Amino acid sequence: MNTSIPLLDLDHLAPGQARGVEVCLAGERVPLVVVRHARGVSAFRNRCPHAGTPLDWVPDVFFDPEGRFLQCATHAARFDPVTGACVAGPCAGQGLEPFPVHVDADGWVRLVRER
Repeated sequence: MNTSIPLLDLDHLAPGQARGVEVCLAGERVPLVVVRHARGVSAFRNRCPHAGTPLDWVPDVFFDPEGRFLQCATHAARFDPVTGACVAGPCAGQGLEPFPVHVDADGWVRLVRER
């Protein structure tokens, strides 16, 4: 059985933007980055796979200066905003940990959780 956790109203996330949110999963606070892109919405753990640090050093600033890739503030590794795959930097062969999301009929981005 699937359940879902509301993350944010899609009206509060413009195309090409990302926003940080936190959810509680199995008693653990998990920071996520929710990304709205041309193909929909993606969510990833807000943690660089190389350094283990959050991607943003300023809240909700996740994209590189060109606005094409998510960028780690610690060492500028870049990640595809749709898949989370590392596209540049010291994280070669790694990627962001994805979390499944969908947008419900009311326009809320929801985290899909299996029970």
